[in-house]
Amino acid sequence: MLAKLSTRPMLRRCAVTGTVALALLATGLSAGTDDPEPGLTRFYGQKVTWSKCPGEGLPKDLQCGKVTVPLDYAHPHAGTLDLALARYRATGEKRGSVLLNFGGPGGSGIPQFAAGGKEFMELTDNYDIVTFDPRGVGRSSPVSCGDGEEDIELPEDGTDLDRDPQAVLTQLQKAARACARHSGPVLPHIGTVNASRDMDVMRDALGDDKLNYLGFSYGTRLGAVYAAQFPDKVGRLVLDGVDTLTEPLTEQGVAGAQGQQKALDEFINWCVKDIACPFGQDAREARKQVVRLVESMDEDPVPSAFGEPFTGQDLVGAMGQALYSEELWPSLERALASLVEDGDTHAIETFAAGGAAPTGREETDDPDGGGLVDEEDVPLDNMPAALMAINCADDPDRPTGRQIVDNLDRLRAEYYRASPVFGPYRLSGVLMCYGRPRGTDFIRDDVKDVDTPKMLLVGTRGDPATPYRWTVETAARLGSSAVVLDNKGGGHTGYGSSKCVHNKVDAFLLYGTLPADGSSCGPEDDSE
Repeated sequence: MLAKLSTRPMLRRCAVTGTVALALLATGLSAGTDDPEPGLTRFYGQKVTWSKCPGEGLPKDLQCGKVTVPLDYAHPHAGTLDLALARYRATGEKRGSVLLNFGGPGGSGIPQFAAGGKEFMELTDNYDIVTFDPRGVGRSSPVSCGDGEEDIELPEDGTDLDRDPQAVLTQLQKAARACARHSGPVLPHIGTVNASRDMDVMRDALGDDKLNYLGFSYGTRLGAVYAAQFPDKVGRLVLDGVDTLTEPLTEQGVAGAQGQQKALDEFINWCVKDIACPFGQDAREARKQVVRLVESMDEDPVPSAFGEPFTGQDLVGAMGQALYSEELWPSLERALASLVEDGDTHAIETFAAGGAAPTGREETDDPDGGGLVDEEDVPLDNMPAALMAINCADDPDRPTGRQIVDNLDRLRAEYYRASPVFGPYRLSGVLMCYGRPRGTDFIRDDVKDVDTPKMLLVGTRGDPATPYRWTVETAARLGSSAVVLDNKGGGHTGYGSSKCVHNKVDAFLLYGTLPADGSSCGPEDDSE
């Protein structure tokens, strides 16, 4: 099945010594020295100027600012980027800042902070709480793949590779060029290695000697990479919903499809107990109806709230977002009922972040990434475009066209076994890296055995996006610095859904009090 160019059906997520340190310095990576490298000193010593955040309906006490970072750390005089920041100020005696990343990759921190900042108010007893839009995201030089009007058609599930594989591979290459053209100069310098370097500039601009950090989902990858690059700058780091550092995108996609299918099954079991469930009251039949709904909308899309066709794959992406939390299930049920009964996509599209026709950004010859973008000028496809760009930049595997074709049957069967609903969607995201430059080896090869103070890793047993085994594997990889908290609940990440996790994370960030390695939080710990 072919679809017009769209980034909607996408994937969602050491101590350095000796010759490795020399290699890092040669490529512009930090080896964790106290002083910035030559050429970077002008980016350190900045002070953030805070002011009222632009835009309507934002909290009055939310302040915004920016920091300037090099476009290319290996060539710091080649241009700069401005990165958007937001903060809630400390209300008590200030001891520094806690930097937040909400995940993605491709998630814009500032709107999420504006909507959910109350979750973090206990931390303002002693800290400014700060978040940011990473490079390529939101107001920080956002990437885009265009307005969808270009004559590029992409596979939604890989079936078209059976009929004319070379034509599809050619379309994938054209899509990669379109993303490069619309994204401008930031695209070659996007990815977690550079984003973590940006965080060190932020740390310094915030006036902190050490980075205190709370990262969710993909934000745990970002935090782990920071710990490897700047071990002597690590303060209190919390990684919640721990990402993998080693699995290739193909394996990550299978794990994601399995987790989302489990969450979908649980949602359906809950839904069929309600007479208003749009799929009836039989769970087995309801699961079949969901599959049929996706297939029928791929064959015959319905008009979206924005006038664009809303396909089955768009529906899959929206459901995947809604299944991250049980608190969203009632809203998801109502949205699906509106779609099934009335053909109305308005409600379901509220879950499909970045899932509408983008504004697009034209190709630019400006070598400088430029200043902050106004919120209304952020391309509507920015989140999926950034997600794809960052995942591809972080993954060193780049199979040839022949390897893709030869392995497609095996991959398709594996993904379908993982989930008949989410498997094809996830596989399409893996295919989208074809035609892009090979990603970095640094994360897979060098983010390990970090020589830092103790850090807290939170893994949730029922997490549909980051399986608990990734927490265990990443903790073993990071070494003796990692302390694991086992959250026996469900949902994606633990801080917002478990009072027990919330309290233990706050105790660590505020007072340095760590739970014992391997200790747990259970549903009984969240009872009143």
